[in-house]
Amino acid sequence: MVSKILNNQWILRNGDQILGDLTKYEMIRISFSQTTHHRAQLGVYLRLLDIPIPGSYGPSADDQSF
Repeated sequence: MVSKILNNQWILRNGDQILGDLTKYEMIRISFSQTTHHRAQLGVYLRLLDIPIPGSYGPSADDQSF
C-alpha cells in the first residue's frame, strides 16, 4: 500500500511551467537530503564563529554534560 502511494507522480509547478516531475518517494528523499545538507552547513558556520552547536536529537559534543 505504501509503495503504491510513494510511487505516485508529484509535480512542482509555477503556473503552467513544470519545475519538477518526480515520484513522491524521490521528493521526500531529496527533502531529507537538503535538510541534512543545510544542517551541516549551519554547523560549520557556527563552529567558525566559535558558537556552541545546539543539540538536535540529544546533547551535542559542545554540551558540557556530554
